Amino acid sequence: MNAAERRNTIRNILACSDTPVSAASLAARLGVSRQVIVGDVALLRASGENISATPRGYVVGGHSIGLKRTVACVHTLEGMEDELLIMVDNGCTVLDVIIEHPVYGQLTGELCLSSRYDVRQFADRLINEGASPLSALTGGIHLHTLLCPDNAAFERTRSALSAAGFLLPDND
Repeated sequence: MNAAERRNTIRNILACSDTPVSAASLAARLGVSRQVIVGDVALLRASGENISATPRGYVVGGHSIGLKRTVACVHTLEGMEDELLIMVDNGCTVLDVIIEHPVYGQLTGELCLSSRYDVRQFADRLINEGASPLSALTGGIHLHTLLCPDNAAFERTRSALSAAGFLLPDND
């Protein structure tokens, strides 16, 4: 299989999958290294394919229907999992985390967390990789883009985040 055929196969696998597909699983299936898959996906994205990298693997297409809302949060590393659980427990999907870096400007990390299982997998991966969340670069201050089924779910989420002390307070 040549590179163009491999990229077409990757596109088709992702398009037919209902769940994220890891680079490692694509590599095993296609008999190439993980790094080759990462390069192929980069080329597919550069050619206009709508492929996102999530903590659990690659996904194709946009996010499901709902209201996109943003919340400004602040907490320590220890509060991260509780914050994310509040969001998914109230019916929202945590699409990303955004920080304002003093050199690079806005940095965004795709999350796509919609269940307790997703949150646990993300938290475990941070620990297993010895990685820090993006918010560690900004003293815990960050934004999350949420996909909420309706405004009531967003308001429940905001209320619960506020009660837990995770919302960044207004300094009016």
